[in-house]
Amino acid sequence: MRSRLLPEIYAFEPICLPTPRRGICRVVSPTTRIGIVGAGNVAARHADVLSGFPDVTIAGIADTDRHRAESLASKHGCPAYGSHADLLSAGNLDAVYVCVPPFAHGSPEHDALSCDLPIFVEKPLSLDLQTAEKIAAEVERRSLPSAVGHHWRYLGIVERAQSLLDGRPVRLALGHWLDKVPPVGWWLNRSMSGGQILEQAVHVLDLARVLVGEVAMVHAVPEENTVDGEVDRATAAVMRFAGGAAGLLATSCLLTHKHRVGLEVCADGIALELSETRLLVDGAHVIEDDGLAKTRVDREFIDAVQGKDADVRVPYREALRTHRLALALAHSAAERRPVMLDD
Repeated sequence: MRSRLLPEIYAFEPICLPTPRRGICRVVSPTTRIGIVGAGNVAARHADVLSGFPDVTIAGIADTDRHRAESLASKHGCPAYGSHADLLSAGNLDAVYVCVPPFAHGSPEHDALSCDLPIFVEKPLSLDLQTAEKIAAEVERRSLPSAVGHHWRYLGIVERAQSLLDGRPVRLALGHWLDKVPPVGWWLNRSMSGGQILEQAVHVLDLARVLVGEVAMVHAVPEENTVDGEVDRATAAVMRFAGGAAGLLATSCLLTHKHRVGLEVCADGIALELSETRLLVDGAHVIEDDGLAKTRVDREFIDAVQGKDADVRVPYREALRTHRLALALAHSAAERRPVMLDD
């Protein structure tokens, strides 16, 4: 993959490229150079994983909070920048991770794509549908690798659940995200986070699409004591899946800790309950996950950037379908009416 900012050739042996003005050779790094936009907790997690790959170098970290960027950059021995534009202008990147709050999506992705750089984007994709649709179209127009951070798709227990459900379609799905308010100032502001369904429960919705299928209709009901401009503190929703299954989703940020997060599904003769860490079969048999999903999601994207065979399970276009579902639920809650989804 090539960046217009600095042409690169992927290889695992040092190679020389002619310098245009002098005709001499320059040694190109044998590692894939990653720029990270955002320096919060999720960005720090990706940086830790990426720094553990011997064929990856973190080339720079950008954040509008320069001090936060400098703190994370110092840990990984790379430059810090006060904006994603400065990071891109510095060049010498092979791909970009966009790990920003919901309200900040849009410009970082478009600017990285304009440099012909593959992108890894953390969920949610944006606050609206139009922004995400434009990014998806640009990714496809440029035929660039992309991935979105729905790391639950890489849980080993998800594959086990799919095996157990083989030949037995799900008839009922029950999703939960019962948690506390995250410790970031923007989260309670609806216009900045988009609300709990979009910002958190989107993981559960993505898993429901994997195990049950696409959703045809949603009807979400929020509790009625929300402060104007803030996110709903509790929501209950009914979902009708295109394949005929019934679904429920319950979310709340009223608690002081993460109480219950996951998805239960019922099919003929079997009940499965999945969280980020374990699979419970028929309420009795526990299967622990191997805990490697957050590493796998990054490794597969890096392999795709390097041109290898890669198991990228959620490219941007696929994540857009989950994003559309989350937005439909948010709109249903806001408008107090059912919302139909297009195929």
